[in-house]
Amino acid sequence: MLLYFLITCFSFILFIKSLPLKPLPPWADEMRLLPLRFWKDLSLFHISVLIKNTLPSSYLPLVPYNMSLIKKSLSSKVENVAETEEMSVLDLPELALECILERLPPAALCSTAAVCSSLRERCLSDHLWEKHMKRKWDSIIGPAAYREWQWYIALRRDSNNLKQGKHKGLMRLLSLSWPFSSFRSKVNDTGKQRSSLPVDSIMAWYLALETGRFRFPAQVYNRENGNVGFMLSCYDAEVSYDCRTDTFQARYPPHGRRAAAPENGVPWERLRAPPVDTPPHDLHISDSLHELHPGNHIEIQWRRNKEFPYGWWYGVVGHLESCDGNENYCRCQNSDTVVLEFNHYTPGSRWRRTIINRKDHREEGNEADGFYGGIRKLKNENEISTWKRLWPAEVLE
Repeated sequence: MLLYFLITCFSFILFIKSLPLKPLPPWADEMRLLPLRFWKDLSLFHISVLIKNTLPSSYLPLVPYNMSLIKKSLSSKVENVAETEEMSVLDLPELALECILERLPPAALCSTAAVCSSLRERCLSDHLWEKHMKRKWDSIIGPAAYREWQWYIALRRDSNNLKQGKHKGLMRLLSLSWPFSSFRSKVNDTGKQRSSLPVDSIMAWYLALETGRFRFPAQVYNRENGNVGFMLSCYDAEVSYDCRTDTFQARYPPHGRRAAAPENGVPWERLRAPPVDTPPHDLHISDSLHELHPGNHIEIQWRRNKEFPYGWWYGVVGHLESCDGNENYCRCQNSDTVVLEFNHYTPGSRWRRTIINRKDHREEGNEADGFYGGIRKLKNENEISTWKRLWPAEVLE
C-alpha cells in the first residue's frame, strides 16, 4: 500500500514538472484587489436561489431542515424590504412629475385627480388646464364667452351661499329642539363631504364646456344648415357642445316675435368667436371707412327689418361706375361714396351691390331691401380664407 502511494506521488510530481510554466493572466492580479465586501454582499439568500435553480427538484428535500428555516426567514425579510422599497409616482422628483402631468390628456388628468389628495391638488392646477383650453376652445371662445362664464360663476356662488345659509338656519332651528350632543354627532357624520371642484378654476370651465352644461355666445357661419337665404353670412347664437357627436347646438336670437328653432349638428368649422364686442341688435361703429379702397375684403351688418338681429355678411369693395378699374388711374379711394359688392349673387340681382357714404355712414336701407349697418375691414388672412372656403357652389339669384 505504501509502495503504491509513493509511486502515485512520484508520477504526479514528474507530470507537474513536465508542464510549461506560463504567467498568470492580467485579470488574476485584479481579482486579488476585489474588496471583501463583495463576498459579504453575497448573502445566503442568493446562494439558496442558486441552489434552487441548480439542483433538480428531487434533491431539494435533502436540504437540512434548519437550512430551510434560514431560507424561509431570509426570503420573508427580502419580501418585506421589496414591499417597503416599492416606488410611488409621488416619489418622483418634482420636475419629473410635473412633466408627466403636463403631457396627460384631459381625461387622464381627471382620472389622476381622483387617486389621492396630493395628486388632486396638482391636477387641478390652472397652468395644466390652460394649455388644454387654448388647444381646444381658443378659436371659438372670445371676451363675450368669458364674461358669460364670470356671470355663471357668480350665480353658482350665490346659489351655494343661499343653500349654505338655509342649511345653517335649519341647523339652528333643530339645535333648539334636539339634544345638542346627539345633533352635533349627526351633523358631523353627514357633513363630511368631499371637497368639490373650485367653481372658478380653469378645469371647471373646461369640464362645463365639454359636458355642454355651459352655453356661451359665438357666431355661426351659414346658419340653418347652409340655407340659401343665409349664404356667406355669420350670425350670433348661444351654442353648447355635444361630446358624443363632436358638434354643437346653436340657439339664435328671436326674429321679431318668432323664436328661431335651434340648429343641431353644427360642426367646428362653422363656428367662430365674435370678432367685435357688439350685441346682435346694436349698430357697430365703423372705424375703418377711411381706409377702404377697391379690392378690400369686408363684413357688413345686415338685417331684414329693425326687429331682427344683425348678421355679418361677406363682401368686397368695388369700383365706382365712373372708374374703369385701372389701378393707375383709379381715384375711388378719394371719393366719399363706397361701392360694396356681393359677388356670390348674379349680376343684376338687387343683392349684388350697395352704396354707402364714407363720411356719414349710419344704418341705411328700407323694408324691401333690408337695412345695412356697420362695416369692418378684414385684415386677417385666416378670416378671408374662411369666407372663400364657404363660397357657394352655384351663384345665387
